[in-house]
Amino acid sequence: MARTNTYLNFARSTEEVFGFYKSVFGTEYSCDIARFGDIPPQDGMPPLAEQDKNLIMHIELPIVGGHVLMGTDAPESMGFKVNIGNNTHLSLEPDTKEETQRLFDALSEGGKVTMPLDVMFWGAFYGSCTDKYGVQWMFNFPLNQ
Repeated sequence: MARTNTYLNFARSTEEVFGFYKSVFGTEYSCDIARFGDIPPQDGMPPLAEQDKNLIMHIELPIVGGHVLMGTDAPESMGFKVNIGNNTHLSLEPDTKEETQRLFDALSEGGKVTMPLDVMFWGAFYGSCTDKYGVQWMFNFPLNQ
């Protein structure tokens, strides 16, 4: 089933922030917390810094009305620089791979592809872009549907 979520990026405080939101909304995480240390080694990628292995790669917390807050740590050691304005994405999970591709192509036209759509190690067709108006989008189509 398609859904839209808000994706938040923090320099190194995602666990603290989501712990706070969990206490406010009184809900539980909807999936296991994925950590950067869980990423399998990739050819051409430098080894992960020891201090970054326990940082959160992905977390999900249902809040109200079926809306889900998602988040990640974005450490500078991995090339990220979090600023107010680049720390929020709209995360789309369309119903089909074709719809994912169509939306990605349309929203990235005239903007910037930050990660081309591709099959990822977590079993999804994933990519991200910034549209021509500066809005950041993430696309994730689970391939096991």
